[in-house]
Amino acid sequence: MSVSRTYIDHNATSPVRPEVAVAVARALEMPGNPSSIHREGRAAKAALEAAREHVAALVGAGRGRVVFTSGGTEAANAVLSGALTRVGSPTPTRLLMSATEHACVAAGHRFAPGSAEIVPVLPSGLIDLSALKRSLEQARAEAVLVSIHAANNETGVIQPLTEIVALAKAHGHALVHSDAVQAVGKVPLDVAGLGLDALTLSGHKFAAPKGTGAIVLAEGVTLDQAFLRGGGQESRQRCGTENLPGLAGLGEAARIARAGLSGIDAGLRDSVEAALLRIAPDAVIFGSGAPRLPNTLCLSVPGLDAATALMALDLAGIAISSGSACSSGKVARSTVLAAMGVSPALAAGALRVSFGWNSTESDGSSFLTAFERLVETLYQRRGQAA
Repeated sequence: MSVSRTYIDHNATSPVRPEVAVAVARALEMPGNPSSIHREGRAAKAALEAAREHVAALVGAGRGRVVFTSGGTEAANAVLSGALTRVGSPTPTRLLMSATEHACVAAGHRFAPGSAEIVPVLPSGLIDLSALKRSLEQARAEAVLVSIHAANNETGVIQPLTEIVALAKAHGHALVHSDAVQAVGKVPLDVAGLGLDALTLSGHKFAAPKGTGAIVLAEGVTLDQAFLRGGGQESRQRCGTENLPGLAGLGEAARIARAGLSGIDAGLRDSVEAALLRIAPDAVIFGSGAPRLPNTLCLSVPGLDAATALMALDLAGIAISSGSACSSGKVARSTVLAAMGVSPALAAGALRVSFGWNSTESDGSSFLTAFERLVETLYQRRGQAA
């Protein structure tokens, strides 16, 4: 007898919305290449530009400032390749990034050894603004790129981008990039309003197809060397024929998110969190002292092993994660929690629940029922050991 499934792992991938699937299907039927000048090519180009307009509007940018990519990793790698520059200003030679960045930033940059510095975070998961200020002051003579994610993929902690940008701009020769993969479509973001120089995003985190993403550049900021070189697509910023069906889906997902139809608010997360703490009073909620994404709950119960818990929950029909889904399916110690000062023993039990557009109260109840069984078993073992 099959077990009904409850999918609450939207920070890994949010299922494609029906409207997005329709947009993808329509684009699949378009025969033209967006770079061709015949009628079919022009139709494909129009669909591509419509998607670009929706993505730009979602993050408060001009349509011409959106460069499509294959996803968040390529987008971040391109921005951090050393090519990002503001016209008339020196190209950054030093990188400052937080200790809780995703691997696409932490391991994906191309800055020379010794030129990349990790800025610590506070136990809350928020960046240490005093430490960032000191690092900027020490780099006074250098052109700097500051790369701080908008929200953490594991804890959901939202970084203070306004304050970060203000510190960077006071430096005089600093550009600011934000990996906004987890934030776009979940919380409002405005590239121009925040003063960001570059923002990167990934479609499958907000119900668009996998394999779609974008770099959003501020006015006057460019990539002076394309990360992928070839035929000159994407205004020569990212060459290669565009993935029109996927990008049409990305545009539709962006349109829906901007219309306020993402279906994500903190109500379900908060009610599940409160019930969870009644079940396991000794549970620790990571990032609870900081602003968090409304859909994300990261927790640990002392003595609970994440790998064991994930298998038990999966058998019970519950799909969640222990943290990032970008580690080849492995359950490894979280570098994010380590940077927050969480003990290895507690971090070993970290579980991440992330709701999305199709999550319901029933999903929360199903998770809590299965979680309660886990905790009861854990507490029984504790009692026997005592």
